[in-house]
Amino acid sequence: MWHPVRHAPEAVRRWRDHLTDLEIAQPFKQAYRELYLLTPAEEAAGDHSLRFAAHVLKYPQAKALLIARGWSAPALAGWGGGEEGAAERAYTDRETGTVWRFTWDLHLIDLDDLDHSGRARTSGTDRVRVHRGTGREAAVLTEVPALVLSEAMRDLDLAVGVASIAADPSWSEDAHAPYWRRTAFGELSENAVVRREALLRLAPRLRVSDRLEVQGRFLRVRGDLRTYRIHLGSANILMEPDDAYLCVVPSGRDEAGVFLPFEDGGGRLSVILSKALLLADDAAITDPGIAAQIRRGLE
Repeated sequence: MWHPVRHAPEAVRRWRDHLTDLEIAQPFKQAYRELYLLTPAEEAAGDHSLRFAAHVLKYPQAKALLIARGWSAPALAGWGGGEEGAAERAYTDRETGTVWRFTWDLHLIDLDDLDHSGRARTSGTDRVRVHRGTGREAAVLTEVPALVLSEAMRDLDLAVGVASIAADPSWSEDAHAPYWRRTAFGELSENAVVRREALLRLAPRLRVSDRLEVQGRFLRVRGDLRTYRIHLGSANILMEPDDAYLCVVPSGRDEAGVFLPFEDGGGRLSVILSKALLLADDAAITDPGIAAQIRRGLE
């Protein structure tokens, strides 16, 4: 099957342009698939990656997503030695038949952050290691085939993108607040970089295109009352000129109603587009909670 990791960037760009121009929606991310290539830091580290370390995840959500994608996940809890563990999945390189086993270290951050049965509500993330077959020693990352590494890292990026508390626009707990503020509007992951590229192609096609501009990590939306910046990673919103936070909780339905070059099914790209269409006509918003936030300080 065609995979962008096997092709030059220019060939990938042409395929993306072709599919978008003809409005061909692929049933899964293929031409727009994210690529996770080794970074200089990972090459220097040798046998581990910290690319997805130091995140705070809603653990039940992260665990369910990992299991759905073929990973095993530890039962993190405040008893029975469950304070730490590792998610694990084996990938087979079809060209050589070699099995590469990935592990992702996870741990409890706060022993008080447990549900009524003592299981973890949130978890911290740490390093990723790769083992060849059943070997105990971690392999050097440069030995891992590029496609295998990219697909494994993509799984972990999806877990962080979906289950990180920074992706929750209504997160209001003081616990982990510094992480939420730092990550909710921080640097883009590879998943979000691909989302940004898709938006650059899609924005000019929208009926409110004259009110939209992709700027760095944000989609900037000019409404009648205010101007907004939607983060392309978390989909959280800041309002200009004072960067006041605007809480808009997605309905869970795919409300964008626009062409997407790959099946998104109410995913983050659909959420961003739905919010952009809503905010471009902000004077017409009737939801009292959203309208009150927008109009605060304007009257």
